Amino acid sequence: MHGETDESDRNDIAASLQGDGAAYARLVRRHEAAVTRQMAHYTRNPAELRELVQEVFVEAYRALPGYRPQAPFAHWLSRISSRAGYRHWKTLRRERERTVPLEEWHERTLAAPVENRTPSEAAELLYRLLERLPAKDRLVLTLMYFEECDVRAIAERMGWSQTLVKVRAFRARRRLRSMLEESGHGRKGHD
Repeated sequence: MHGETDESDRNDIAASLQGDGAAYARLVRRHEAAVTRQMAHYTRNPAELRELVQEVFVEAYRALPGYRPQAPFAHWLSRISSRAGYRHWKTLRRERERTVPLEEWHERTLAAPVENRTPSEAAELLYRLLERLPAKDRLVLTLMYFEECDVRAIAERMGWSQTLVKVRAFRARRRLRSMLEESGHGRKGHD
């Protein structure tokens, strides 16, 4: 959806600002599936996913007085969602010391050669590597490759310059490639 906020969203936003809880519930119902799809990029745990979706809508409700209808409500929600996912990753990173090191996990579960891995094993390896990246690196790669945002859209969502997005994406890909090589999964010297 491009352009301005649609009429049903605009009416429900106005009613929500006047304290109509049913109007906000309609907004949530209308946008919940899209927010859930987006937040699924930030966690694979169903309970965490439900919490993140709820967090997005709570934050949106609190920020609703500052919403400007020139941009679609869905776009505004996607910005809130990206930032909530980023905060989630920062929290997880602080707790990472309690997780199994990548090398130990690899030895226990993925000793098979890369060519013999199932798609789910390859996805698990990628997820494990991504969660070891700094939150900003993981965010830029997620927005770029999973949410298919271009540089301009990422810059707009996160309040970064386009140059900063390009630099972060370059560095994040380089870090990910290095981690793949160090774990024996990458091809040294290939871009």
